[in-house]
Amino acid sequence: MPKIRCFMAMPNYTREEESKPIDLPALVCSADIAEGIHGPLLFFSILNTFLSITAFLGNALILIALHKESTLHAPSKLLFRTLATSDLCVGITLEPLFVVSWILMITECWNICRYTIGTGFLIAYILGCVSLTTISAISVDRLLALLLRLKYRQVVTLQRTYAMVISIWLMGIGVTAMSFLDYLLTTWIGYIGILLGLLTSGFCYAWIFVTLRSNQRFVRPFHANQSQQSEGASPNVARYRKTVYSALWVQATLVICYLPYIITGAIVTHGQLNPSVYLAWTSAGTLVFLNSMLNPILYCWKMREVKQAVKDILRQSYRLFQCFSQLRE
Repeated sequence: MPKIRCFMAMPNYTREEESKPIDLPALVCSADIAEGIHGPLLFFSILNTFLSITAFLGNALILIALHKESTLHAPSKLLFRTLATSDLCVGITLEPLFVVSWILMITECWNICRYTIGTGFLIAYILGCVSLTTISAISVDRLLALLLRLKYRQVVTLQRTYAMVISIWLMGIGVTAMSFLDYLLTTWIGYIGILLGLLTSGFCYAWIFVTLRSNQRFVRPFHANQSQQSEGASPNVARYRKTVYSALWVQATLVICYLPYIITGAIVTHGQLNPSVYLAWTSAGTLVFLNSMLNPILYCWKMREVKQAVKDILRQSYRLFQCFSQLRE
């Protein structure tokens, strides 16, 4: 049976030293890569099936909790909802696609595998762009809360935040669409975007901690009215610090989980693909999927309001389950 190449359906992957396009999904879905690694592929399939279910349930629970929670500032809550939505999409779309692709590699269904792998690459690029940009936006939001103080709610409005979130999703889709024209250029744009995002977050958090340390006695309530302002800033400063540390924990976890994938992805894109390199790349990708499961845990651990809302939801769910069980009896 002749091989079906999917240049029209999938982006062209090219190397600088070669003029002809290279079909990366076709390189991955081949006997040269899959031969001898059926055991690891089966292990990753089982592991990521578990991660997919937990990421979906955990982020769905967080989205419900954030919807019910009313004490968090609405624009800040929207940014965390965007991050949880991207993690939810990882659990219900990206992980199942790669699990199916690994099963297809084991069963040697190469033609279908190329389409599932290629689609997974595109979705991964979009969701990765949204996650990394949103986490940078959260750091900017925390810095603006410190610098603007009482004007923060007037400047950072829900409508403006919605516009920014929509722009983030459109940017992710637009940059991903460029891969159909020039994959290497899109990859370099991604690397530059990651670097700029990390530099932006690092700059914002450094400015926040330097300002809090040097002006600790002069910081006033960020979201208080005039009557509250005279009572002192301690409660609001303490709460602000907690929000900053919560965002910083999410940022650090994301960087730790994404960095190995970025490194191995650069090796795959610009180097020689073989079974060992592919397994390293798959391991790094599983670490990225793990991040989508860890974020709900971080929200519950570091954000007291979200933790309480999650507890309330679980209690209500348990009571409904008990009532349903009694009705069946």
